[in-house]
Amino acid sequence: MNTVDLAPHRFAGLLAPAVDRVFRAGMLAGRDGGGAELSQRYGGVAATGFLVDLRTRLAAPGGTVDGPGFAAITRYHDPVTCQRIVDKQVAHGMLHRGPDGALSATERGTAFLTELYQVHAEVTEELWAGHDERVPRLVAALGRLLSYALVLADEEGDRGGSAFAAMAPPYEPDGTPSGVLLLNRLGTLRYHRADAHAAAWAAAGHTASSIAALPTGPERLAIELETDRRAAGPYAMLGAEERLTMLADLAAFPG
Repeated sequence: MNTVDLAPHRFAGLLAPAVDRVFRAGMLAGRDGGGAELSQRYGGVAATGFLVDLRTRLAAPGGTVDGPGFAAITRYHDPVTCQRIVDKQVAHGMLHRGPDGALSATERGTAFLTELYQVHAEVTEELWAGHDERVPRLVAALGRLLSYALVLADEEGDRGGSAFAAMAPPYEPDGTPSGVLLLNRLGTLRYHRADAHAAAWAAAGHTASSIAALPTGPERLAIELETDRRAAGPYAMLGAEERLTMLADLAAFPG
């Protein structure tokens, strides 16, 4: 029987763009399929922007994103600008900011997120129609990966000040449709790689601004390979055939 040598670090490098492609297609469909209109009803992007980004934590009862977690999630943006945006969303009555900088959704913000979940349910059902076997298979695989990634983070003491720690596990109330589960689990997994990438470029002496400006070349390639290595941990729990199936399933989705 022929086998493919797809070690966890190699799989991490192949999986990342596939995850990005499918996730972005889902979010774009959500925006065009009612999300933008919903946002306008609540005050527009100025009122809802970070709620959309943080939806999978802030939609949970009592869900919060702490200050270090928010800084990690927004690491490529100017922190002063980000806080000004938060100020506006607090003024719109969508976000609450605690004395320690932790963010939570207000009652109005929670209502928006409830409606947003409904929009995402409708658009993903249409966008991923015809993939009735792939969607639940990916949902199950991603659930296992996220659970194992959380275990590894706890074992390594890496649960503070990271984007993944702030956003995992995603909020999944009973009855959440499979399309929403898939969209949000993909989004949460992206934060795991984002932290690995940040650790890789920091170890190479870069900052968020310098890595953004780094051109394609040997140095960037080395950082990407180190990112793959750092992101690989959770993928060790998937068998070789499961890794190939996951890539094939994602490749079959539109986007």
